[in-house]
Amino acid sequence: MAQENTNWSQSAAAVCIREGKVLLARHTYGSGTGKLIIPGGYVNMGEAPQDAVKREFLEETGVVIEPGELIGVRFNDHDWYVVFLAEYVSGEARSDGEENSEVVWMDPVEAMKREDVPELTKIMIGKAFQPGAWVQTPFRSSRAGSTLYCAE
Repeated sequence: MAQENTNWSQSAAAVCIREGKVLLARHTYGSGTGKLIIPGGYVNMGEAPQDAVKREFLEETGVVIEPGELIGVRFNDHDWYVVFLAEYVSGEARSDGEENSEVVWMDPVEAMKREDVPELTKIMIGKAFQPGAWVQTPFRSSRAGSTLYCAE
């Protein structure tokens, strides 16, 4: 849901795997209408991407996650989008009835074959099952909330 402090140029999503299945949500607006996508959303001003994706997952799906490895970053001329591999923590998957019309745990092989799963979601699902993602790397920074990710 849009808020005054939404940073429209930063978004985060995650691939959450539970018992070999990935969590997908059927989008209800914009260019993704009707598509099954990995859950995520915009980052609020002053919010870290990891915190944003945890918030978005809970709001949109009822599932609590813990973001781990960074598996993808997409840049274009007006925004950036980061994707984490996330650990399922708790919750029962359900639609929020607003931003999505259904939330499903799906076999990744089936997701890769479906026409209603967009290419970017398919790529991120594939990356979630490949070793060698970027991991959070400790470092000191003068800026609060700074996070560094590097390849293993």
